[in-house]
Amino acid sequence: MKAMILAAGRGERLRPLTDKLPKPLVSVAGKPLIEYHIERLAAMGVTELVINCAWQADKLIEHLGDGSRFGVTIHYSREIEALETGGGIKKALPLLGNAPFLVINGDVFIDAMPELPNLAADTLAHLFLVDNPAQHPEGDFALQPQTSGHSRVCDSGAPRYTFSGVGIYRPELFDGITETHFALAPLLRQKMAQGLISGSHFTGYWCDVGTLDRLQQLELRQAKGAV
Repeated sequence: MKAMILAAGRGERLRPLTDKLPKPLVSVAGKPLIEYHIERLAAMGVTELVINCAWQADKLIEHLGDGSRFGVTIHYSREIEALETGGGIKKALPLLGNAPFLVINGDVFIDAMPELPNLAADTLAHLFLVDNPAQHPEGDFALQPQTSGHSRVCDSGAPRYTFSGVGIYRPELFDGITETHFALAPLLRQKMAQGLISGSHFTGYWCDVGTLDRLQQLELRQAKGAV
């Protein structure tokens, strides 16, 4: 399976750190955030990666190079301006191939990658959901258990969970879309209504490193010896 790391965002809420640095290169315990993703993907055997980039793209590419020092191959999907999550994935499809692929947001931190399921034939995506963090108490989606196969992700129901920013997608999810700039969530909700999105509850450590406060909290956690 190939993987894509979403790394094109400006990182407004992490300013001034991101004024001269791409958000994925912000350091956590002495290591750029994106390197944790790359190392964990490589450890689970995912060695062909696509990274989209826009803001300070040259610095990101210069730092990561072709990926060989991590034991992976990195392809870059450059965007003149950030195309939002959905647009960024759609633009990168020629690099991702025809099989299902993993996508992970570049600004989240997890201790370990979740176990990756095989998508059922009638499933366009599988989302990993986490317990709602303090900054997002209402959550995003619910899980509806099935008599067989993985739970289906629903836009309504309880309990509600937060989308982790980690998911597996079929290229066919983007069939028929002509827009270049678009968010992923509305597309997912449309396919949820058709019963085409599965999901699971990820219980490992997860942090949305979206603000300076949350970055500091993560730094403190890592300083205490968390792996």
